[in-house]
Amino acid sequence: MIIDLDGSKRYKVGLHIHTTRSDGVVTPEESARIYKEAGFDAIAITDHWVFGEEGEIEGLKIFSGCEYNMGASDTSVDVMHIVGVGMESDPELTNKASRQSVIDAINQKGGIAILAHPAWSLNSPEEAMALNGFAAVEIYNTVSTVNQSSRPYSGYFVDLLANKNVIIPLVATDDVHYYNGEDDTKSFIYVKAESNSQKDILEAIRNGDFYASQGPQLAVKKEGNKIIADCSECVMIDFLSNAAWCPDKIYRGENLTHAEYTIKAFDKWVRVEVHDKDGNYAWSNIIRV
Repeated sequence: MIIDLDGSKRYKVGLHIHTTRSDGVVTPEESARIYKEAGFDAIAITDHWVFGEEGEIEGLKIFSGCEYNMGASDTSVDVMHIVGVGMESDPELTNKASRQSVIDAINQKGGIAILAHPAWSLNSPEEAMALNGFAAVEIYNTVSTVNQSSRPYSGYFVDLLANKNVIIPLVATDDVHYYNGEDDTKSFIYVKAESNSQKDILEAIRNGDFYASQGPQLAVKKEGNKIIADCSECVMIDFLSNAAWCPDKIYRGENLTHAEYTIKAFDKWVRVEVHDKDGNYAWSNIIRV
């Protein structure tokens, strides 16, 4: 738990974790130890097609979860991965389930459905728009930088959705498999909640009371015709919108902690990215303007 820029308590939560229950290389107990030592307040164990129950391991809060990977390796045919977190019981899905039925089953069990690594899977905005019930989408997926697709960042995907007036909250996850120091404990969400219980964290996610990060703290608000960003010390603050170009979108320098963007007449949405001197990012959710 951290005290954020606005003085609120924020919990550090990992939403996409694999173990030896499917294709991860460490046990749930070892995974929990690694994430607890890295300062996480909770994680969801989301092994492929294996429902992990809510509980506590090695003193770390564990949320229920599962990853439902549909399709094989050919993204031109049919690949989409959906992560379910916080289900009250096993949805008991099979790999014959459709995309929409997976989302529906997660929601019916009280969980949240997250579209995993759309850039890695080469999902199109139209594929997401054909579905209902996503609570979040991964803007960053750490494991995609390690022995995988080299497509960890899905900013282009979420921006295209926003251009079509589809705004989905953004999460960053590890999707850890290898635990080699490159794909573990890197990407997470900072959640403003009453506690780190599964109930309180899920409620906060549904309310949008979180942001995605790899370490930097970030607070973004709209005041009048301005989007105002405050952050821990960074070297870049970037305002992204449907604008192709404008002079006050990107700020670069040392020890940046504040920047402002004037909303343009044609802007439909704005989001903010920052990164620090060590290359760690934070991402705001998308603000409709």
